[in-house]
Amino acid sequence: MSVRSVSASASASAWAPMAITAFRVLWFAQLGSNIGTWMQTVGAQWYLVEAAAGATVIALVQTASLAPAMLFSLPAGVLADSLDRRKLLIWGSAASALIATGLTVIALYDGLTPWTILGFTFLLGITSTLTSPAWQAIQPELVPRELIGASSALGGVTVNGARAVGPALAGVVLSIAGAPVVFGINALSFVAAIVALWWWKRPPQEGLEDREAFGPALRAGVRYVASAGLVRRILLRSALFALPASALWALLPVTATRLGLDSSGYGFLLGALGLGAVLGIFVLPFARAHLSDNAVIAASAILFAAGAVAAAVLPFGVMLVLLVLAGLAWIGTLTVLNAALQLTLPQWVRSRGASVYILVFMGTMAIGSFVWGIVAQLIGTAAALGASAVLLLLVAASVRLLPLLPGTGTVDRTISLTWATPMLVFEPDPADGPVLVQISYTVRPGALREFRAAMRLVERSRRRTGGSRWGLYRSGEDEDVQLESFVVPSWGEHRRQETQRLTGRDREIRAAALAVCDGMPVERHYFANGDPRSHGSP
Repeated sequence: MSVRSVSASASASAWAPMAITAFRVLWFAQLGSNIGTWMQTVGAQWYLVEAAAGATVIALVQTASLAPAMLFSLPAGVLADSLDRRKLLIWGSAASALIATGLTVIALYDGLTPWTILGFTFLLGITSTLTSPAWQAIQPELVPRELIGASSALGGVTVNGARAVGPALAGVVLSIAGAPVVFGINALSFVAAIVALWWWKRPPQEGLEDREAFGPALRAGVRYVASAGLVRRILLRSALFALPASALWALLPVTATRLGLDSSGYGFLLGALGLGAVLGIFVLPFARAHLSDNAVIAASAILFAAGAVAAAVLPFGVMLVLLVLAGLAWIGTLTVLNAALQLTLPQWVRSRGASVYILVFMGTMAIGSFVWGIVAQLIGTAAALGASAVLLLLVAASVRLLPLLPGTGTVDRTISLTWATPMLVFEPDPADGPVLVQISYTVRPGALREFRAAMRLVERSRRRTGGSRWGLYRSGEDEDVQLESFVVPSWGEHRRQETQRLTGRDREIRAAALAVCDGMPVERHYFANGDPRSHGSP
């Protein structure tokens, strides 16, 4: 079934994206890879538990896995927007398979040490970071817009559902066959992902023939996020949740030792979180149909706080139940934030925007895991988990002051390609710049206040798409004439600004300003003075 043939009625089902063959195949590939990754994580953590490495070192497994997001997320986003995403995912999965194979060989020859474990975990975190923006960016290609929310929830299940299977399976395999087999299964899971990606006959990615250089592309992505209020609020909500929530993930192995559990018992604890995430796929559509996204975020923080308290002081049976609810809360927060991000980011910057999201969320988790490990070493695991629960309750309360902004996920982000190419007296090179753009407007009498209000939105649009040093000036000779001015780094950047980055929403913003003007605005372009030999004298 093609993406376009999915009916509108199917969009009401949480499983509707599974009717699309490409989505289904890649979904199972991701699920298998994530199961292998969680098996590897449990194997690494339990090795450190048995080695009596201490709470700080055990928590460092989580940090080693997530810290690469702080270093490589932004470059990964640029690569995913600049290169063919399918090929990037294939090469990234191949690198992960090689690293996991290396860890397997070392484990077979009894060469494991705490630093070996942390080093290979860090390397696998690098390859995961380099491919994560591409995995997120291809989701809107696989399903129609009305199914992005459902596909985001299912995407979360590939991670959190893997928690229900991977840890329990790892516990059994560890007790029967040992760590080398666990690490070997992880290597094979990456091979399966390569096969699925090779099978996927993706249409050629548009825009690669005119891709930006790495540096300008990186700056453009950061500039967009810095100027996009909707995206910044999503990032803030993700960081507020990730910092206290990281305590439970980092300290759960230590909790297992409090209860006297073996590797299988620890697998059940992680599996309970994963089971809750799987249940979330059934519960969340109903919850989001009756509650706002902000209410879901607040409720999720409260439920995750209950899971942290359970891990701190409650017995095994009660803890399992509350960990299931915590897993549901985890997928609830991630589904809301991921869906909002994918629907808010335009195609041209989707991977770079996703990479900033990964940087913020995973980076906060990595720092939080390290901090909570130290806190647990100083005041005890139970007290550290209790403190994280208090912070999660504050996060829930903060939704009233810092909600997701109205319009998140609903604005028109389709690319608008119309641009009347300026008639210049010379043909500039794409690298020529900086370019000063000045646009003169004649405002209707009495509409100046309305025009200036509209231009505040125009300013944000210009900055999102590549402009800087924006200003609005009034004429000293004609009270109805206003001059907009901004600078673009190069002529090629300005051309992309007008042909590849303008969305339907940007056009609406400009139209609102022009609606209170007489006639068409007059636009002029000024280049830095330099050697005129390449262009001729005007």
